[in-house]
Amino acid sequence: MATSGLLYELALGTLATYFLGNAVTQFSIVLGVYLSSMGVGSFASSRVGGLLTARFVEIETAVAFVGGTSAAFLFYAFTRLPLFRPILYAEVFVIGALVGLELPILLRLLREDMGFHQSVVRGLTFDYVGSLVASLLFPLVLVPTLGLVRTAAVSGIVNAGVASFGATLVPAGRGRGLHFAAAVATGAALLVLVVLGGDVARATAD
Repeated sequence: MATSGLLYELALGTLATYFLGNAVTQFSIVLGVYLSSMGVGSFASSRVGGLLTARFVEIETAVAFVGGTSAAFLFYAFTRLPLFRPILYAEVFVIGALVGLELPILLRLLREDMGFHQSVVRGLTFDYVGSLVASLLFPLVLVPTLGLVRTAAVSGIVNAGVASFGATLVPAGRGRGLHFAAAVATGAALLVLVVLGGDVARATAD
């Protein structure tokens, strides 16, 4: 989750510099919007109730779809839609809010199994380590080999995989099948985007 979240942020920051120029300004704004929206999502998580496993799967599936399609959508938005700058920052905000929303819910789920202290320690440890993994994979492996559209889509597939696994933990009779189907369908759609990612970028550029 942490790796995917940072990959989205890096991909959108890179796209902002491609399309709008001034790398320092764009990365600063993207970073600020992303982190502040995570705070908004974390605050909103206190209002999330009901079956937490199902809520987590729903949010993770949404992260997979919105984040996984973000680069392709922004390529399209830059060439086809007006007001690209607000669209870009809105995309960053939505992804950040969803990521910020899911981490506290995950910690609440972990707390049920391992207590408050261990849930926070393990949750934050993996979050920080995952961020390091993303910061190394993005410039050294993913972008040179896959490009931005495919990188975002692959990251979304990871989120969809997490959601699919989480769906198996939803109690029977509480929407397990529906949650699993939505996560798998999202992953399948993003897999198509991985296959067609280069064509998508070229088509929107043309």
